[in-house]
Amino acid sequence: MELMRNRIRPYAWGSRTAIAELLGEPSPSAHPQAEMWMGAHPDDPSMLLLADTERSLADEVATDPEGMLGGAAARSFGGRFPFLLKVLAAAEPLSLQAHPSIELARLGFDREEAAGVPRTDPNRNYRDPWAKPELICALTEFHALCGFAAPDHTVALIAGLGVPQLDHYLALLAGQPDAEGTRALFSSLITVPPHALADLLDSVLAACVAKVRAGTGPFVAEYRTVLELGERYPGDAGVLASMLLNRVTLRPGQALYLASGNLHAYLAGTGVEIMGNSDNVLRGGLTPKHVDVPELMRVLDFAPGPARVLHGEISPTREVVYPTPAPEFRLARVDVGRAEREITHPGPQVLLVTAGSVRVRDSAGHDLTVRRGQSVWIAARDRGVRLSGSGTVFRATDGLGGGPTLAM
Repeated sequence: MELMRNRIRPYAWGSRTAIAELLGEPSPSAHPQAEMWMGAHPDDPSMLLLADTERSLADEVATDPEGMLGGAAARSFGGRFPFLLKVLAAAEPLSLQAHPSIELARLGFDREEAAGVPRTDPNRNYRDPWAKPELICALTEFHALCGFAAPDHTVALIAGLGVPQLDHYLALLAGQPDAEGTRALFSSLITVPPHALADLLDSVLAACVAKVRAGTGPFVAEYRTVLELGERYPGDAGVLASMLLNRVTLRPGQALYLASGNLHAYLAGTGVEIMGNSDNVLRGGLTPKHVDVPELMRVLDFAPGPARVLHGEISPTREVVYPTPAPEFRLARVDVGRAEREITHPGPQVLLVTAGSVRVRDSAGHDLTVRRGQSVWIAARDRGVRLSGSGTVFRATDGLGGGPTLAM
């Protein structure tokens, strides 16, 4: 059981205040702070803070996978750390993207390995043979695009713009209001020829300006998002594709689960994110990075419908659990009171304190005071770990065996 020192990724879309304030550091920060990583990702593994030294969590897991991960997780994930926990702070929109299933990831990885594509090639799609399901839980109001919206919603939204150049595309979905119609419309919009794209985008954005200025109607938030994306990513077909997706606003404590094939983009806000420990991303736009439309089409789930917002389920032991089918991870939120409680799980655990101060101790005599913004690594071999104090803790574990429980 050790405190962790975690890396911060300075992506350009990151906030200059959210992570700095969580850590109690000067705000605004000198550079954007987009993500704080907690885990054993090889690019930026957490460091375990010992009495007189630091050790990489990735090295510790490689040295003793069963002791660190537990037998079930070590076997299920080939000795790899199964999840990556993050604090994600978006001041600007991220790319439109989706992640492959485990089956497609393995096929794609093997295909690119056989073709000799370097894993560092920016045009490579599959950097490993693992799936990358995700869950984001809001710490602040959080805005996202998530999954293909119901056809009647999309038809009404696009028709409401009154842009004649869209009529041909809209007919693809209006005439077949299902997954196949959604596929046809998305495929057509994301591949609009460059010579036609500029004029079409100009017309769509002009119509969105008029709708937002009028300030009435059911789709003002969606039209405003199209305008914001058009300003941020001029000439990008992903701006058109965004009109097909559910626009979601999460309140603090609410979450979204993004299964394999879910097309999504985070727009703004701060949240705790947990995902499968993989680098496989298929992008669909809103980015200067590589976009492989045929491979993206192979990965996407076109089943339309409203996004499901998770409110968390209160377990018998009073932790709020965000259940998902992902074996790689399980996320729970614990409001710690003065009464001590023991946390039990046969696999790896990471604790992140997002409010207050929490005391963590184990049967070996280790005793840590963990402040807001700090995190703790708990190996599978650690026993008798107990929490007390006054604060909020996010608890990340693997998702095997029904997820974590909390013993009172």
